[in-house]
Amino acid sequence: MADDFNRCALEHIHRYAFALEFVQNKIVIDIASGEGYGSNLLATKANYVTGIDISREAVEHSKNKYKKKNLSFLEGSTSEIPLDSQSVDVVVSFETIEHHDKHDEMMIEIKRVLKPDGMLIISSPDKNSFSKIPNFHNDFHIKELYLEEFKNLLSSYFSCHVFFSQKICYSSLIVSDSKMEFYEFSGDFNEINKQKELVIPYYNIAIASMKNISGLFASSFNGDSVYESIMSDTIDGFKNSYSYKIGRILIKPFSVIKQLFAKSRKNKK
Repeated sequence: MADDFNRCALEHIHRYAFALEFVQNKIVIDIASGEGYGSNLLATKANYVTGIDISREAVEHSKNKYKKKNLSFLEGSTSEIPLDSQSVDVVVSFETIEHHDKHDEMMIEIKRVLKPDGMLIISSPDKNSFSKIPNFHNDFHIKELYLEEFKNLLSSYFSCHVFFSQKICYSSLIVSDSKMEFYEFSGDFNEINKQKELVIPYYNIAIASMKNISGLFASSFNGDSVYESIMSDTIDGFKNSYSYKIGRILIKPFSVIKQLFAKSRKNKK
């Protein structure tokens, strides 16, 4: 479970790190802002960020926890965004679209709030590799999309679009500042395989707009700090838990006996 949690945290924070490169001095909305940390991150570069979530509890939590002059949180849904038409430069929506089946309504509403030259940055779990291949079912997912379905949906509403793939892996990257092809190497000590693309990605990420899209890049995210932070919180939480405290009480007599036994052996010597 901890591995799944760490994996999810790293996936999410990498997507927001990716989005940060496109929101400098922009008016941004973060749809399904959840806990609020993503909107808070976007606000470090954007001119103004509005986190929008369907959960009133999540909105109130975010308002109380993240306080910036250029950051606010509103209650709303993907098909009813509580903002004026053509008022937003960038819409960010990560791991949202699979939680409902009103995909066209979502695209129509996003197009409504975006300025004519605005941009959508959106992610969606790839139904083939996320669910079908591993035979996995997420009870909270209403309608996952295959890559072609994802592409068809976005191309129906945006004339320009670029698609990326994402997955978590233990890796080492060797990169150059010159333009080169990307390869993914895999295998073991006996055989090395080479692919010209990311193999079996779990998520598809897209940028869509009505104008040409520039400033594109590939990226990785070093998850060491995220992992250390999560592990530190997990350990602190465990030490403060009822089970841990009871366990300490139960084993304390044995600890005392062990110390007395060690002292007795030392005196005999």
